[in-house]
Amino acid sequence: MTQQPAHPLHALLHRAAAGEFPPADGSVAVTPALPGGLECVLAFTGYAVVATAVPAAEVLAHGPDGFGGAHSPDFLRWLAGPQGWLDSLDVTLVAHGRDAGDGSGDGRLARRDDLSGHPRVRRARRLRDRVTVYGDERGLVTLADGLGGRREISIEATQPGDRAGRTLLVDTLALVPAGAPVFAGVAPGNARSLRAFLAAGFTPIGAEVLIRPDPARRTA
Repeated sequence: MTQQPAHPLHALLHRAAAGEFPPADGSVAVTPALPGGLECVLAFTGYAVVATAVPAAEVLAHGPDGFGGAHSPDFLRWLAGPQGWLDSLDVTLVAHGRDAGDGSGDGRLARRDDLSGHPRVRRARRLRDRVTVYGDERGLVTLADGLGGRREISIEATQPGDRAGRTLLVDTLALVPAGAPVFAGVAPGNARSLRAFLAAGFTPIGAEVLIRPDPARRTA
C-alpha cells in the first residue's frame, strides 16, 4: 500500500512543538481539508491556517486574519455552513514523551479495551485514528492520531481536584517515546483540565477549532 503524504499541518505543528513558529504578520494560509471530511482553523501568534475544501480565494475573500479574525464566530459559521458542526475553540497544547525505553511505558497505566463504549472514547474514534485507551481508578486517557496526523491525548478524570488529571497525564507521557511531541486541545473554560495539563508540563502554542462542514455547503 502506498503511504499517503503527510498533511501540511503535521510539519507546521511539529515545528511549533520545537519552538519554530510561523511569522506573526497577520497572514492566513489555506491548506487542503483534513482526512475524513473534517476541516479546521488553527492559529498561532499572528498567523492562522484554514484547512478546508473551500477554494483559497473564497476563504480569503471573507476576510480572516492571523490576529484572531480567523476564529471569529461569523467566519467559522460561514466556513462550516448553516448545518455544519463546530467544535469548541480549544487551546493547543504540546508536551514531549518521557519513555526512554521501547514505548511500553512504566506499567502504571493499563490498556482499557473494555471502555470502548465510553462517551470520550466514542468521540475520539469519530475524530481520530489509531485510538488506544488507558486508565485506572483516576480516570481514562486516549492516545490517538488526530489533527494533521499529530499524536494527541485526551483525558477524563473521575476523582475531584487537580491531582488525578495531572498524574494521569504524567503517566501517559511515559507511554510516548522520549522527545516525541504529543498534542492536546483543551477548552479554556475547562479550567480544571487546563490546570492539569499545564502542571503536567504541557505548553500552549496556539488555538484550534475542528469543523465538520455542512454537506450542502456551497462555494462560489
